[in-house]
Amino acid sequence: MYPEHPTDRRPATVVEVHQPVPLAPATVAPTPLAPVQPGSVPAVASIVLPDGRVVTGYAINPVQPEPLAAKPAVSRTAVNIALGGIGFAAVCGGLLVLTTFIAALTALITQLITLAAVIFGGWIAVQVFSASGPKGGTTVNIRKAVIKRNHFHS
Repeated sequence: MYPEHPTDRRPATVVEVHQPVPLAPATVAPTPLAPVQPGSVPAVASIVLPDGRVVTGYAINPVQPEPLAAKPAVSRTAVNIALGGIGFAAVCGGLLVLTTFIAALTALITQLITLAAVIFGGWIAVQVFSASGPKGGTTVNIRKAVIKRNHFHS
C-alpha cells in the first residue's frame, strides 16, 4: 500500500483481495434454439485488456441519426411563383384569342343589325312611295300655265 513516512500519522490499513470463484454449471434441460436470421445476430467482439485478460461480448453499434432531408437549392415559393407566371403567360394567349373572337362576333352582330335596318327601312320606303293601287286625294292637271312675276296664272 503506501510506504509509511515518519511524519504520516495514519494507521496502516489492511487491503483484502477477493478472487472470483467460478460458478458450477447448472444442470438445465437444453432448450431448443430458435432459427435466427443470418443478419440479425450481432458480431461477437473480443478485447484484450492491458493485464492480459480477454473480454468477449457483442459489439453494440451506436445509433446513427437519420440523415436530414437536403434542402432544395430553390425555395418552393419561388418555384410556385415561376410556375404561376408560366401558366399566366399560357392563359394570356388564349385570352387574347378569346378577346379577338368576341370583338369579331360583336362586329358581325352590329353589321347584321345595320343590314336588317337598311333592308327593312327600304321595304317600308317602297311601300310608302309606290305608285301602284288607288290613292286618295285630288289630282290637278296643269296644261297651260304661265308664271309671271312670281304669280301663277292659268
